[in-house]
Amino acid sequence: METAEPILTAEGLSFCFGKNQILTDLNLAVPTGVFTGIIGPNGSGKTTLLKCLNKTLAPTRGRITFMGQDLTRIKLRALARLMGVVPQQWETPFAFTVQEVVMMGRFPYLGRWAGERQEDRMVVREAMRATNTWELAERLITELSGGERQRVLIAQALAQTPRLLLLDEPTSHLDVNQTLEICTLLQTLIRTKGLTVLGVFHDLNLAARYCQHLIMIKDGRIYAQGAPEEVLSSPNVTAVFGVETVVGAEPFTGRPYLYFSLNRRQEGAPGGH
Repeated sequence: METAEPILTAEGLSFCFGKNQILTDLNLAVPTGVFTGIIGPNGSGKTTLLKCLNKTLAPTRGRITFMGQDLTRIKLRALARLMGVVPQQWETPFAFTVQEVVMMGRFPYLGRWAGERQEDRMVVREAMRATNTWELAERLITELSGGERQRVLIAQALAQTPRLLLLDEPTSHLDVNQTLEICTLLQTLIRTKGLTVLGVFHDLNLAARYCQHLIMIKDGRIYAQGAPEEVLSSPNVTAVFGVETVVGAEPFTGRPYLYFSLNRRQEGAPGGH
């Protein structure tokens, strides 16, 4: 259930890459303790927005507030103790074990030359058990399936003991079973760990099924935000994605389910005739 104070807000957020305007005057609020999804067409600025929110990129204009503080005033090590980030892809040339990869999440808590402590090992064990990766502890990260690796990366982020978890397309390249497994895991972590989760999604029906709050972006601007029932209306989806849409109910959950057809102007022979 949403609380009165959002965990993360942005006011007048804009970002330019050279002369290219990527984000323009975004105002958004991420509710505390819920699953929020960022949706929009490819190239609309979803990943850029996520990178601005986690301080990877510095906005050209605007202000971001995280847990009541101006994001620019929070040092990176302190931010890493409060905000975990799961990238879309994580590659390493070294064959680390799963437990070693998850232990990397404890970096914000370790001194420059200090080794891991008993407390760090306990936190890592708990994160791995929460993500069902403890049995993989001695496996090499390079030997895992896509779903297993994604759970390990979530465990690594959980080892930071964050308040907010950011994910960039957490289910890309996963099969249906792995996708449902990861999204169900995220819901469980919100309920059991008190996390807030913010993720970028390209699958609208997946976002509708698992998210409680959505932020819809078109051409680097906020087009709509709110509950999935409000954001994923047929007019909104048609305007943003250019497809005819009928909104029904997902049979297992009753959440919105979208049926798509090409916009009539796009149907027919190439060229739109």
